[in-house]
Amino acid sequence: MAVEIKYVVVRKGEEKMTFASKKEADAYDKMLDMAEVFCDWLSAAPLDMDENQREALGMFLSENKDAVQQILRTSKMPEAEQARPVVSAVETDEADAEEKKPKASRIKAA
Repeated sequence: MAVEIKYVVVRKGEEKMTFASKKEADAYDKMLDMAEVFCDWLSAAPLDMDENQREALGMFLSENKDAVQQILRTSKMPEAEQARPVVSAVETDEADAEEKKPKASRIKAA
């Protein structure tokens, strides 16, 4: 019999995601904390957004925090590889396969 340890991120009594490592679970929990802060901050903004839009935008900003930091630091868009927004917390097999290809095979000929 095998013993597996799973780390579950729970918010407001709801399971959000399960991870195999504590480090990944902590990183996801931190991202959710950041998304919540962004959502609260956006609610004070003079914008007409409903709660779902604020939550979605807060999550998008927290998932792409490196790009946001780059823009705030330099007032420029990040490089193409950095600027690619996160699709979701759960990556698809197709995206994983694309990432595993050598960079040379992803470059299109001119």
